[in-house]
Amino acid sequence: MNSKNIFLGLLLTLTLLQAQEPQKDSDIVSVIGVGDVMLGTNFPSKNYLPANGGKDLLRDVNADLRDADLTFANLEGTILNSGKSIKGSGKNVYAFRMPEYLVKHLNTAGIDMVSVANNHVRDFGKKGMKNTMKVLKEHKIAYAGLRDYQKTTVVTRNGVKYGLAAFAPNVGTVSINNTKQAKKIVAALAKKCDIVIVSFHGGAEGRSHQHVPRKKEYFHRENRSDVHAFSHAVIDAGADIVFGHGPHVTRAVEVYKDRFIAYSLGNFCTYGRFNLRGVNGVAPLMKVFVNKKDGSFVNAKITAIKQAGGRVQKDSKRKVITLIQDLTKADGFNDNIIIYNDGRINKK
Repeated sequence: MNSKNIFLGLLLTLTLLQAQEPQKDSDIVSVIGVGDVMLGTNFPSKNYLPANGGKDLLRDVNADLRDADLTFANLEGTILNSGKSIKGSGKNVYAFRMPEYLVKHLNTAGIDMVSVANNHVRDFGKKGMKNTMKVLKEHKIAYAGLRDYQKTTVVTRNGVKYGLAAFAPNVGTVSINNTKQAKKIVAALAKKCDIVIVSFHGGAEGRSHQHVPRKKEYFHRENRSDVHAFSHAVIDAGADIVFGHGPHVTRAVEVYKDRFIAYSLGNFCTYGRFNLRGVNGVAPLMKVFVNKKDGSFVNAKITAIKQAGGRVQKDSKRKVITLIQDLTKADGFNDNIIIYNDGRINKK
């Protein structure tokens, strides 16, 4: 083998090594985001509670969830032991009342902060909202997204300040449909934080709404925003990572102005009352690496999960990775990123 071929071989080896998941250095931090979390409900029946006190729900992914500088989730429901739903009663009433004992599993999973801005936070009125806040505070889990109580939150990990702002179209939440206000909230948060995360609950629901349409979406006559325009607007205002929720299916990802957007992280751990058939039952555990100095996107890694057997499991078939690849291409967001079959997301 001549010297030219040796050089080319070394260059190829170096390129392949650089394509692996990055080693964290002093300038890079990692943020994990996952989708909807509802650990079980005792409303309308205790039959919707998980077995074994819920200890099995996240056991297969606890280590993965803890493997980041900060871990975020969307809390889809109310933390409350008992009480009447403002939606009424009956099997066809979808109101989520998670007993307080289940919250310890969020601690075990290393979840640092949650969004409570969604259409289930008021399922049990002000009593449910206030108890949810109380219990999260007791468990040292930061939260954001409530118009009259807590719009934003800030946590510090290893000297880095992470801010969360959360938005939704629902009563009592910080409005996703008031973009001017949202930009002000994000800009103010950016002035005091190193990394700003925005969570939104928006977009229509279900397998027929997997694509990002780049226009306002409505579901049951509710304006669920133009999530594409909203995401770009909050990044323009200072957001570094945008995590979307609401459709209950996974959507595409995008890198805009060197900032990462996941348009929907789907159903991550939703026990008992959710449709988990087909695309509804798979989701990403999204680990995003950003530069802690300016919040710019470095790369990301998808761990594919599925909900089966009453718990969250890693999906050896990696169905959600293929799904995100296809949706990102179809929606026109793959010009500046490449999503590998093993879940790595790199800039082109």
